[in-house]
Amino acid sequence: MKFKEILKDTEAEGKEKHLPVIEIGKGRGKSEVDVVRVFVGKEVQHPNTIEHHISWIELFGVKQDGQIVDLGRAAFAPEFTNPNIRFQVPVDQFKVFCALSYCNVHGVWQNCIET
Repeated sequence: MKFKEILKDTEAEGKEKHLPVIEIGKGRGKSEVDVVRVFVGKEVQHPNTIEHHISWIELFGVKQDGQIVDLGRAAFAPEFTNPNIRFQVPVDQFKVFCALSYCNVHGVWQNCIET
């Protein structure tokens, strides 16, 4: 089995939303730094119980030269945390951002956007 065979995307979505949503914007304040936000459950909130929850989100960037950079990961506790994370990233150095999220019941989900 190859890792890509276990990744799920929009085609596998059901009533519960698992797909990591990626948004690019500017931070608040004077510096107005580039911010990449990743979250699960924008349209429909994902369950957040001990039995069924998003455990983590991870973000990767693909640089203009094709190099892949692991930009970070956030872990979430069931019931007490909301699965979303912000990264301060120099967006112009990347051509693609890809995020993974892990649901303890439904597995690993992926989504990518081009900048």
